[in-house]
Amino acid sequence: MASKPDNPSNNALWGGRFTESTDAFVQAFTASVSFDQRLFQEDIEGSRAHARMLCRVGVLTKTEQALILKGLDEIEAEITAGTFTWSVEREDVHMNIEARLTEKIGEAGKKLHTGRSRNDQIATDIRLHLRSETTAILAEISRLLHGLLTLAEPHTGTIMPGFTHLQTAQPVTFGHHVLAWFEMILRDAGRLIDCQRRLNMMPLGAAALAGTSYPIDRHFTAELLGFDAPTENSLDAVSDRDFAIEFCAAAALCMTHFTRIAEELVLWTSAQFDFIELPDRFCTGSSIMPQKKNPDVPELVRGKVGRVNGHLISLLTLMKSQPLAYNKDNQEDKEPLFDTINTLRDSVRAFADMMPAIKPKTDNMRNAAQQGFSTATDLADYLVRKGLPFRDAHEVVGQAVRLGVDTQRDLSEMSLTELQQFSPIIDGDVFDVLTLEGSVAARNHFGGTAPDQVKQAIQRARQRLTEAGL
Repeated sequence: MASKPDNPSNNALWGGRFTESTDAFVQAFTASVSFDQRLFQEDIEGSRAHARMLCRVGVLTKTEQALILKGLDEIEAEITAGTFTWSVEREDVHMNIEARLTEKIGEAGKKLHTGRSRNDQIATDIRLHLRSETTAILAEISRLLHGLLTLAEPHTGTIMPGFTHLQTAQPVTFGHHVLAWFEMILRDAGRLIDCQRRLNMMPLGAAALAGTSYPIDRHFTAELLGFDAPTENSLDAVSDRDFAIEFCAAAALCMTHFTRIAEELVLWTSAQFDFIELPDRFCTGSSIMPQKKNPDVPELVRGKVGRVNGHLISLLTLMKSQPLAYNKDNQEDKEPLFDTINTLRDSVRAFADMMPAIKPKTDNMRNAAQQGFSTATDLADYLVRKGLPFRDAHEVVGQAVRLGVDTQRDLSEMSLTELQQFSPIIDGDVFDVLTLEGSVAARNHFGGTAPDQVKQAIQRARQRLTEAGL
């Protein structure tokens, strides 16, 4: 019998055609196990399904399947317990687990990789992981959305200034403002739900790029793993990462919305606004200024959008100009994706914890709404209803505001005689529209800030969450 040739390669899982060992630096440079070990549960889950499928089609015996499944269970327990030894020499999560399986059960472990490649294996693992993480993030977003409704509900009639250009514009209610945050985040949830639907297709069985000559049953494997279906094209299945890019794009939009909310929270906690109070547990102090209470949670969320935006650009650039099918470039997809997952999940959790605990300072909000001539538009609308063309009404109100600036008085503080010098059609009923309550009550239409409309909007919002499964 001929003797088995020596294998000089330092990787027995693929080194058959090599005549020298991989350079130590290259080995470390190309290894991904330091970060893709995060996928161990998905890798083992995929291997279990693959083994069951191989047994079903007759590639594995029932005895071999049982050995493989038992070995995978033991490896999962080792990793969970922290006793598993990860090896850079074995490159990645797949080969570490496969090599350990072979050590434990012998020849049967070598048969597990039949009909698959690391190319379709990693594409499957990432999809399984992202599906699970997206479900967890959506659960946190659901908690945040319900928390926003809890914050808004007692304040359907709480008046505050609405702003454009950060200048006082018109009175709105605090509940209405919080519902604007709700709408932004609900759209973000919808994007993640849509993204999850597209990523739930199974690449396993595409093998390296062309499929396999073994009689595999991809629909059976997809069913075992909870995928909607196997991917249609083997080349596309192993090579594209658009599902990861789509998730990062949705995450970047969500984080952008969070920065808008965070900016308002930071402003509103300042002494200059003093609209809200954040509980101490979401703030920190200063090492030198004992009076300080810093809104660190909103500030940090506001700052984290930069890394998520950067990861999106990183993944878009990674895929740019890649020829079909798989390329080693795609090893660089995991770290940006994993950090995006972590950053979004933690940011949503922070907001979900914090939002229901915000304490609005209603008197300060109302006082602020009385400054800056927030009912000026109401006076213009009043004049229009009296028959004055809008442009003329605009001019009349501008003159009245000029008097208010000069005398440091709000329009509601002027006498009827003073107002009539700008237009004789102004009558005593004008003061009904110059009050803050009259202003918000007048916006009594679908989507408006009138208290009755805000109450109805909250009811609809709760129903929309139920319909969306959130």
